[in-house]
Amino acid sequence: MSLDIVILAAGQGTRMRSALPKVLHPVADKPMLGHVIDTARSLQPSSIQVVIGHGADKVRERLAATDLNFVIQAEQLGTGHAVAQALPQLSADTVLILYGDVPLIEPATLQRLLGLVNDNQLGLLTVELADPAGYGRIVRDEQGVVQAIVEHKDASAAQRQIGEGNTGILAVPGKRLADWLGRLSNSNAQGEYYLTDVIAMAVADGLVVATERASDEMEVLGANDRIQLAQLERHYQYRAGRQLMAQGVTLIDPARFDVRGEVSVGRDVTIDINVILEGRVVIEDDVQIGPNCVIKDSVLRKGAIVKANSHLDGAEMGEGADCGPFARLRPGTKLGAKAHVGNFVELKNAVLGEGAKAGHLSYLGDAEIGARTNIGAGTITCNYDGANKFRTVMGEDVFIGSNSALVAPVNLGDRVTTGAGSVVTSDVPADTLAVGRAKQRNIEGWKRPTKKV
Repeated sequence: MSLDIVILAAGQGTRMRSALPKVLHPVADKPMLGHVIDTARSLQPSSIQVVIGHGADKVRERLAATDLNFVIQAEQLGTGHAVAQALPQLSADTVLILYGDVPLIEPATLQRLLGLVNDNQLGLLTVELADPAGYGRIVRDEQGVVQAIVEHKDASAAQRQIGEGNTGILAVPGKRLADWLGRLSNSNAQGEYYLTDVIAMAVADGLVVATERASDEMEVLGANDRIQLAQLERHYQYRAGRQLMAQGVTLIDPARFDVRGEVSVGRDVTIDINVILEGRVVIEDDVQIGPNCVIKDSVLRKGAIVKANSHLDGAEMGEGADCGPFARLRPGTKLGAKAHVGNFVELKNAVLGEGAKAGHLSYLGDAEIGARTNIGAGTITCNYDGANKFRTVMGEDVFIGSNSALVAPVNLGDRVTTGAGSVVTSDVPADTLAVGRAKQRNIEGWKRPTKKV
């Protein structure tokens, strides 16, 4: 059966107290609406209709894609009115209604819901709540058959005792939807056209309202303020942590760990507290990540070690390589197998060969460094002349003395040594010592200045 998905994302979100449209507020560094769109895509629908209103231009600009059709709801007159704006674009056998501020809905839950729909039956997602205040209540008859949904503000005292709440997520036969939406009324406490009134119409038309229950309240929780947004964030991270642990990762404290992208992991990985993984991160077997590290768009090969307080962005660490503490590997950095980068070393667009070492307090930018080369403390590659970038190339088994400045473009052959404190401005052939510093003078009888009284 064909499927159209309508995502309602037109609300202002006044309780967010923000100039940013509510559905663009992030969970795990992705807009809430982005999560919902990704879930919708996983169902492989014929179309995805996104109903937007407040901040429509910002929403369209942030999330525009060829497989999305944005529909404007100029006036926010209720959920039924919102779906009606998308009606001209709907032609599938089944229509699924989702919400742009409900980012944690699971594809598996929606698959089960869609399995309930046929010409004589629609699917309604409900949730059991300890405190259903604010939720529409699912009203059933004595046989447990759904009869209607009553919004909280319109519910009687007896109906407010019902613990089964409406999530708003609904899957209906496409050919019935236009008729039901056309018969909606705004005669209610809010003066809005409720999509939930479709349930009573379906019952009156002889259809069965079949229900599927969400796994828990968090799966269907919407974020109306920043407190709820934070709750969604922590639940997302809780789920992400459990998935990683099931794949063989030890999280020292799952409550102090964040994933903000896509992570691929091997076995026997250990991740300490306050680690943030962003973008696309690949972590192979036996990797160890220390506390307070940020790793973005990077690859950590088997046995790599990232020590505390290090920051990796667009980097690759080879097998058995290590970096940190307080190392920074910027985009384009590649560490060969068993390469070592120590504390307060920054690399940018630099390749460190197998077994090469940069132990302390150095900047290596736009550099190619051969195997087993040793970079002394305080070394910098002077790669920028104020307008253009230039490369520094070092061969194998090079030894760079402490506090050396290598002025690019410059090439150092295999087994070159530079004297400590040298400024190297021209190429150095293999097996050569380069000393580029002023001759030392010792001035006898020199008097240190004294403070005038």
